[in-house]
Amino acid sequence: MLRSGKRIAAALTLLGDCAKGWGAIYIVREFAAPSLADAAIATAGIAVVLGHMFPIFFRFAGGKGVATTAGVLLGFDLALGGSALAVWVIIFALSRTSSLSALISAGLAPFVAWGIFGFTIYPVAVLTLTLLIFWRHKENIRNLISGKESQLKKSDKIGS
Repeated sequence: MLRSGKRIAAALTLLGDCAKGWGAIYIVREFAAPSLADAAIATAGIAVVLGHMFPIFFRFAGGKGVATTAGVLLGFDLALGGSALAVWVIIFALSRTSSLSALISAGLAPFVAWGIFGFTIYPVAVLTLTLLIFWRHKENIRNLISGKESQLKKSDKIGS
């Protein structure tokens, strides 16, 4: 969305997609039966990202799921989501390439999840989300390897 040049629309889309992921986790966390809470929360995280990637109303052609996944990770644990966002920001600042930032951040997230949650359902859900993000970015990965992936120009200020 940022490449469209409409920065406000890009920011609102980013916030909306992130809120969608976080909101799904919040709702399930509040209403799931305690005995099923972890499984329900992890499943909701995967479901909301799948719904974003393959929306029925748009003939299953949706987004790549990065911002929605960020919201899910924040819903799972603030440190998990915060670390994923921090990695994205650092890689983006160095590379000016959103897809590379997303792939590295997503690739590290399962390890952070295992560090936080141990061997529970949450790292499995995060790994599933990572694999989905990599799959949706397959064309970006080809472009990164061939050196053809687009970058945000230094003159393009995100905040302006």
